[in-house]
Amino acid sequence: MSATARVLVDGLGVDTVCALDRGLSYGDGLFETIRFVAGLAPLWSRHMERLQHSCVRLQLPMPDAALLLHEARSVVGGMDQAVVRMTLTRGVGERGYALPTTAHPTRIVAAFAAPAMMGDAYIHGIRLRWCETRLAIQPSLAGMKHLNRLEQVLARAEWSDPSVADGLMRDTDGNVIAATMANLFAVVDGVLVTPSVERSGVAGVARAEVLASRAAVHVGDISREDLLRADEVFLSSSVRGILPVQAVDDTVYVPGPVTRALQRHWRGLGFPMEQA
Repeated sequence: MSATARVLVDGLGVDTVCALDRGLSYGDGLFETIRFVAGLAPLWSRHMERLQHSCVRLQLPMPDAALLLHEARSVVGGMDQAVVRMTLTRGVGERGYALPTTAHPTRIVAAFAAPAMMGDAYIHGIRLRWCETRLAIQPSLAGMKHLNRLEQVLARAEWSDPSVADGLMRDTDGNVIAATMANLFAVVDGVLVTPSVERSGVAGVARAEVLASRAAVHVGDISREDLLRADEVFLSSSVRGILPVQAVDDTVYVPGPVTRALQRHWRGLGFPMEQA
């Protein structure tokens, strides 16, 4: 068993899977990263909704949500602040890309200690940089949290400066899409905007919560020039919450009223805004 995580594979207390699993061979699967606070997951229903929708798109059998919750609570037991990663693969199949006649999915549920985020990050904001690695345009996969994260891996390899918290990624047409680990929002000309994820990127559950909580958010293409003239910029993440952006490279921002209102909304859901 892993020393850094509590893991269940198909309900068993092991941390290994078959070497022939299609998740390893082809990235054939999905995952959810879920924040738990005192044994509760405030955005659980949004995670399950996205997983269900993505399973339909990938033609994967959806696990029973009650079983997933039971296993999540089992691995989280005793942890006040935890992150649960649920991974669902198509399981072991014959060699080749063709879908197995009958899928036997592999279900992995693992709990980790929640990342430490100091209060200063939520008050003053975080620093970002522009990434050179671009996100491919692929509507068939856009929005889903599928297992292929190589674009994000390559983007994250572009810097080692610990003062830079994340990097912003554009698609191959040059549109700003997201950070490597979070969705992006900005206030431009008095309007709250967020990039479309219909052709690229991940439809985050925290993003969905923001969209549901605000009366008018413009969803569409956002250019680098749009972001340069924004009044506020912040990230949304199911793990880290609402994070103001202090700077993107040399462009400086100040957290404003929209960011602060959404931070209050986040706290109202039951999430802490900082950790010691």
